[in-house]
Amino acid sequence: MIQLPYNKIVEKSKLPLEKEKATQKEYGRYLDEFIEGEVYVHPRGVTITKDFALEYATTFHEANPIFLSEEYAKMNGFKDLVVHPLLVFNIVLSLGVQNDSEKAIANLGYYNVCFVKPVYPGDTIRSRTKVISKSFKGEGKPGIVLVRTIGINQNEELVLQYERKIMVSPSKHPVSTSKQERTVFFPESENLTMILPDFTKIDKTNPKYLEYTLDNTYFEDFEEGQILIHKNMRTITEEHIPWTYRVGNTHPLHYDRLYSKSLSGPMSGEPIVYGGLVFGWLVGLSSRDLTENALWELGYTEGYHTQPVFAGDTIGSISRILSKEKSPISGTGILHIQLIGVKNIKTIEAFDKYGEDLFLKENDKKDIGKEKIPNKIFEIERKILIKKRTT
Repeated sequence: MIQLPYNKIVEKSKLPLEKEKATQKEYGRYLDEFIEGEVYVHPRGVTITKDFALEYATTFHEANPIFLSEEYAKMNGFKDLVVHPLLVFNIVLSLGVQNDSEKAIANLGYYNVCFVKPVYPGDTIRSRTKVISKSFKGEGKPGIVLVRTIGINQNEELVLQYERKIMVSPSKHPVSTSKQERTVFFPESENLTMILPDFTKIDKTNPKYLEYTLDNTYFEDFEEGQILIHKNMRTITEEHIPWTYRVGNTHPLHYDRLYSKSLSGPMSGEPIVYGGLVFGWLVGLSSRDLTENALWELGYTEGYHTQPVFAGDTIGSISRILSKEKSPISGTGILHIQLIGVKNIKTIEAFDKYGEDLFLKENDKKDIGKEKIPNKIFEIERKILIKKRTT
């Protein structure tokens, strides 16, 4: 232990003010500053407590008890309550905002999201990002940067890997583009293997085990083409602002009214709800109809935020079963699902009004002569590992 004597502080506030010494730091990168192949190590890390994990699961309407009950999680082979994968995703993405996208105009999409291994209360999650590619759209115009981000735990083990595209403006002034010299640990993989508990040892005959979920969300209860119109919806309040910095996101667009009002176009006005939170609420709102008996989120293949969400908007989910697939793990199956998010219209009314158009990609509609849907806010495909009722 170090002992440091206290010396009374002498007031120096009358020091003459020299305005030329004032600075204001900026974070994030302009398009010119992204260098293909470079890895950015993001500052800070987050230790996820059990209270934090439970608060996320309940606030975001999660119905799967592996995220709510330590006892049930252990019955399924996990060593503790499981931290929700989308809480992990949001922390990993948010820790990278200061380096990657604090100057970004928009987050364009998520790709190849893989949750490599479970995260448990007490784990500390850190984040780093590699620049895969960048494209220019013309002199002075915003370009698109494709990045791959990973999350690692306190043991340097990979827990999450995904890619996303961000739209970024070029700098109006010359910037440094020198490549970093040091080598950074970045355990990415093109052929990921998920490390999961031995689900074949689950005792499905335990009466207590069976009481945790209803009997209508097993693999056998779904069929290809089935559409689940999730009834419960969620009005988002200004709660989204503290949740934005709870997961570590530093982009002022989500919590600084002066900043958001200074913008032009559709982003101008009130702070926009951070998209990762919208993603989390839509998944949670679908969970009691769809994933109550799921064992693992196998990943998200491709997804987009198609309209911004603001405090006061009411959002809801619709899911479509794209396919039912065999699983290499006994007693389980795999569901391939399309998840759609809507706002300010009841989900059943959105389905009746827009029908098939809800399930078409918004970016493809111009090419086929269709209008984009103003009430549609999100689209993504996902795969889940889910229990069978019988082995």
